[in-house]
Amino acid sequence: MTWNGEELDVDAYLARLGHTGGTKPDLDTLRALHRAHVTAIPFENLEMMLGRPVPLDLAALQDKMVRARRGGYCYEQNLLFAAALERIGFDVTGLGARVRAGATTTRAVTHMLLRVEADGEQWHCDVGFGGDGLLEPIPMRGGVEVRQGEWRFRTRQEDDGALVLQTWRSDGWFDLYAYTQEPRLPVDYVVMNHYTSTHPKSSFIRRPVMQRVAPDVRRRLTGTQFSVTFPDGSVTERDVPVGELRSVLDREFGIELDDTDVAELIRVHYAGA
Repeated sequence: MTWNGEELDVDAYLARLGHTGGTKPDLDTLRALHRAHVTAIPFENLEMMLGRPVPLDLAALQDKMVRARRGGYCYEQNLLFAAALERIGFDVTGLGARVRAGATTTRAVTHMLLRVEADGEQWHCDVGFGGDGLLEPIPMRGGVEVRQGEWRFRTRQEDDGALVLQTWRSDGWFDLYAYTQEPRLPVDYVVMNHYTSTHPKSSFIRRPVMQRVAPDVRRRLTGTQFSVTFPDGSVTERDVPVGELRSVLDREFGIELDDTDVAELIRVHYAGA
């Protein structure tokens, strides 16, 4: 499996992340890059809101998330991360997950995550799950419990062998997604991406979603509502008026849009709000 890492401008990628440390293919580097990526590049679905396709070729991903101050969602983020890791020398395998996140029925496999080999162990990496996602890799096996910043995560192995990633909330452990070890190819993500970015039942085409995680706070903008979640479970929420949208995108999520995109986003963002 190849992630076209040879096509990546690795210096520009590292600069986008603000990473100035080493780039040996070891666990220290993997942890540092994972944390730098999720804190520097936000989760967002604005291309869909702007009526555009979501290309997954590496050139497009670099133009959007490395050269411009934009983010992306799971396929974009993890494909870029996979290419960077491959370029550095890691062994990277793509996997697929069924998102749970409070669902009462079984969902299709529509989420991308990565299995990465480092220091003789397999690591669960995922820079594309948004506000509830991992800050750093965790061992890819059941029974793991870790604290990352102020957030807690654990994995649980189910009877069928699937691994479930959970995060701690004020009312207990909460399932984020379940996945198996079946390798997925880049073409599989093209199909998943087409469904997620175009299907009428996809939640990602209904309203803008921006998310950003930090070691001590999780920020979200869903529709017109901006929320900040703290480790003790407390949440502050407020509506974002149209005149503040641009500044909120920049200040809270590090997303820069030009005048045309701002005008179009306002048109769809506040339609019926």
